[in-house]
Amino acid sequence: MKGDEKYSLIRNIAVAFAALGGISFRNANLTDANFTAAILKSTDFRKANLTRTCFNKTKKLDLVRPGTTYLQKSQVRQVLVSPEKEQEKNFDREDLRGVNFQGANLVDASFIGVGLSHANLKDANLSRAKLVQTQLNGTDFTGATLTGAYIQDWGITIDTKFDGVRCEYVYMRLPTKENPEPLRKPDNHKEVFADGEFGDFIKPIFDTLDLYHNQGVDPRAIAISFKQLAENHPEAELEIVAMEKRGQDKFLLRAKTAATADKSELSAEYFDSYNQLKALPERDIKLLLEEKDSRIRSLETMVMTALERPSFYSNTQIEKVNTMTNNPGGISQNVSGGNVYGGMQAAQGNNNVQTSTTYSSSEQKQNLAEAAAEIQALLEQLSQSYPTETMSGKMALAAEATQRIENNPTLMQKTISALRAGGTAALEQALSHPAASFVIAALDDWNKNNQ
Repeated sequence: MKGDEKYSLIRNIAVAFAALGGISFRNANLTDANFTAAILKSTDFRKANLTRTCFNKTKKLDLVRPGTTYLQKSQVRQVLVSPEKEQEKNFDREDLRGVNFQGANLVDASFIGVGLSHANLKDANLSRAKLVQTQLNGTDFTGATLTGAYIQDWGITIDTKFDGVRCEYVYMRLPTKENPEPLRKPDNHKEVFADGEFGDFIKPIFDTLDLYHNQGVDPRAIAISFKQLAENHPEAELEIVAMEKRGQDKFLLRAKTAATADKSELSAEYFDSYNQLKALPERDIKLLLEEKDSRIRSLETMVMTALERPSFYSNTQIEKVNTMTNNPGGISQNVSGGNVYGGMQAAQGNNNVQTSTTYSSSEQKQNLAEAAAEIQALLEQLSQSYPTETMSGKMALAAEATQRIENNPTLMQKTISALRAGGTAALEQALSHPAASFVIAALDDWNKNNQ
């Protein structure tokens, strides 16, 4: 049964039973610990911190209790125990943060979408390895070989170490039948990097968070997710520095971050939000957009420009985006050949939006006042049952409030009259509640569809 996935559950139960009397490192901090040649049968590593832990030449590593650590993967264990051996190495989409692959033979290995932050890859042979969309924050490549590696959208930072790296050339894209050597660097195929030159060539001048979207790009979801990420993590000092369309329906958003930011965690949180937003019905997306101010629409417009007009070139100054990314200077847009470079000084104009409303009769003013008072009371009443600290709570409250308003013909008529007279701005000014904009958006949508 050993190694057969069909019996993995039974095997795990047997190992757990056998490990009851074994050594326990559960919850232990084993960063940089050295278990070389140790016999590890029945050892408990559940919830242990295994950052750069050395398991070279250990015995019975397949009989430990790994929990959710990288030790649960048989292929990872094989490399850890015998790093010099040649073997099939496909680690796509795995979480290998902190793994110790020092001196490993990783020729032609695939690490597409892998978390390898803070890993030890010293002296590893990564020739022709696919490091596509790989997170490499703080990863140590000292003395490693990277000749012929594919490094499309890899996430390196100023903390990624390239001292003594041996690399003659790399490819900036994955190969295709039509183009087996895509975007080779150096560009001249007769040239190669001199010793130590690759590190200087590739090292970023500042930390960036690279958010790569490979299918079904949704500009609205990108804009909302990024703004929400920036608001949730002000300490990360997120600042958009580049946007790039990559082929058909692929998009890269690159943001500058603080040196201490955990890019792996930021990326995971961003894509959790992005994927949830993409799955929402159209009406919920509209409600969510109404909750956001014009700054979110500025970013959405920039994304759409980069996707739809990659040949467009401009140096457009955009106001009202500065607080979205904690960038005091705002964002300036420069789209050329599919790239948008930001982070430059934008105009710092007056960010206040003034609105004026004209009413045609005192009856409409009265309808507005009465509708606003009743809706405000309804929202405050529903706040007792629905939390408004989260976006989902606001949306749930708004859905219930909208339903009750629609079921009240008198209130509905007053509300529609107010909307048709003064628009959404007038009603929004008269209300004070976290979920008010959601309700107004839903009612306005109903009004437009029933005119």
